Amino acid sequence: MDADQEKDLQKFLKNVDEISNLIQEMNSDDPVVQQKAVLETEKRLLLMEEDQEEDECRTTLNKTMISPPQTAMKSAEEINSEAFLASVEKDAKERAKRRRENKVLADALKEKGNEAFAEGNYETAILRYSEGLEKLKDMKVLYTNRAQAYMKLEDYEKALVDCEWALKSRECYKKILEINPKLQTQVKDYLNQVDLQEKADLQEKEAHELLDSGKNTAVTTKNLLETLSKPDQIPLFYAGGIEILTEMINECTEQTLFRTHNGFSIISDNEVIRRCFSTAGNDAVEEMVCVSVLKLWQAVCSGNEENQRVLVMHHDRARLLAALLSSKVLAIQQQSFALLLQLAQTESGRSLIINHLDLTRLLEALVSFLDFSDKEANTAMGLFTDLALEERFQVWFQANLPGVLPALTGVLKTDPKVSSSSALCQCIAIMGNLSAEPTARRHMAACEEFGDGCLSLLARCEKDVDLFREVIYTLLGLMMNLCLQAPFVSEVWAVEVSRRCLSLLNSQDGGILTRAAGVLSRTLSSSLKIVEEALRAGVVKKMMKFLKTGGETASRYAIKILAICTNSYHEAREEVIRLDKKLSIMMKLLSSEDEVLVGNAALCLGNCMEVPNVASSLLKTDLLQVLLKLAGSDTQKTAVQVNAGIALGKLCTAEPRFAAQLRKLHGLEILNSTMKYISDS
Repeated sequence: MDADQEKDLQKFLKNVDEISNLIQEMNSDDPVVQQKAVLETEKRLLLMEEDQEEDECRTTLNKTMISPPQTAMKSAEEINSEAFLASVEKDAKERAKRRRENKVLADALKEKGNEAFAEGNYETAILRYSEGLEKLKDMKVLYTNRAQAYMKLEDYEKALVDCEWALKSRECYKKILEINPKLQTQVKDYLNQVDLQEKADLQEKEAHELLDSGKNTAVTTKNLLETLSKPDQIPLFYAGGIEILTEMINECTEQTLFRTHNGFSIISDNEVIRRCFSTAGNDAVEEMVCVSVLKLWQAVCSGNEENQRVLVMHHDRARLLAALLSSKVLAIQQQSFALLLQLAQTESGRSLIINHLDLTRLLEALVSFLDFSDKEANTAMGLFTDLALEERFQVWFQANLPGVLPALTGVLKTDPKVSSSSALCQCIAIMGNLSAEPTARRHMAACEEFGDGCLSLLARCEKDVDLFREVIYTLLGLMMNLCLQAPFVSEVWAVEVSRRCLSLLNSQDGGILTRAAGVLSRTLSSSLKIVEEALRAGVVKKMMKFLKTGGETASRYAIKILAICTNSYHEAREEVIRLDKKLSIMMKLLSSEDEVLVGNAALCLGNCMEVPNVASSLLKTDLLQVLLKLAGSDTQKTAVQVNAGIALGKLCTAEPRFAAQLRKLHGLEILNSTMKYISDS
């Protein structure tokens, strides 16, 4: 490394420290310290702008340009830490694009340097690595590779300098994380890359030493690759050679030599092999070639994260992998799936899949495995689950949901008698988890075909509740989330969902009962007609039983259903009173810590006050005091105060003696504050 490069690095690290200190000071509780930091920040921004006018030297490690911050001329009071960070990151997308382009060029130069290194041409290798560093100055592998080349030439001083630079790269990433913890995900990725590259560098060094020592398998691997690089041979020639090579790949040494001797390109760039992949299925030999390549990739990528990276980050190979998973040739599809599973075993492998494969095509292929054997279907859904837990996949899913909804809708049309029940449950559970996010839920709920798919699958499973218990339970969870989205797909849909759930309330399974009540609590209010049907089906009695014997979740759903019913029909109020003569169950709910439950209980109690003589029967209870406390409480849910106020008003209207008690407690002011809501009840 020359003196200018070392100077640039030291300048960068100094800037990192200074900026870190400034941000900490701007966040200080001491206004004097904070103001001083703000002024210093403005000064630095102005100096940065002046530096940019003099030359194109920038503070980022790869020397991409940072546009002059627009906040530079603002008053000191307007500048804070967020504004400062925003000014620095203003052109992040443009810089990221340039960096990606430079990364491609630097990678290509690295590969050329590796080829020269493998041939013993260390001077050329150094030249190529240096050219790569001109494209991407913070690409650590280029420094470590160049250091190895310098060591081969016994230029140990230069080798040592390159190694020091590579180590400082890690410290830079750590400093960035200290400055802005919000970049934790990105910095973690960079540090992982540094770790993986260090591991790969060590592997390459050891592999080449074994090759130089004449190790049989190492030499054979190199010779086989040279043989396979011959163009225009018959497919059987390549199939045989690849199978022999696959048998040779037993250790990390052979895996590494495969990579450093351009093995991936030798295979994937071969025109005959490419033709076999495009026409596989028409000829047994072509199918053999494809399968042999997939098995070879499994062998060279097993436990070797650098090989996985080289395989997947190549655009054509990434596109091929996603396509082969949907191949009509079973053997090819199975081997593609096996390779994908292998990649997904590690966090870095899952990251490669999410970042570089066609996820829409991949998702479509995975759900198609529901028609396979139980083992294959469950394995595919296990992979789907692992990917769906990754934050990057969730972001992609939300942005691309319209494109994958047809495949997910197809899952809902699956015949549960034919598909693996456990795999189907896993897939629906994934959809349910993803639908918890508002953007995804909105798209799902707006798709009429998706909603109808949920209904049709529920209808098919309802024919044998015992057999499809898990599917029904999981599906109700998805539908409960969908019903959070207003408006519903249609009133007709909501009514039909309510009918299905009313039917399921006859189930003996506690889980199904609770979730059916949960869905019903969100759809019942869509139509007075369905409320009437629910009353005829004995929903009030069932919900009162829930309140007596069910847990908190079941009670929450039950009291909401009762609130809807008693709000609309007098017969519902009368039945509640008949089943809970002193309203002791309802009054007990008012002491719950669950504000949603309390709000609906207050609403239901208020509705019941319209039944003659009910209010009078409660004179010896503390109901008025409890409602008054709730109406004047500082709860997060305003419905608690409003509904308690409504219940107070109805209680005092139905029984004047309660009004007298209210005056003595100086509660009229609280009641008056909620009077505007009473007229709407």
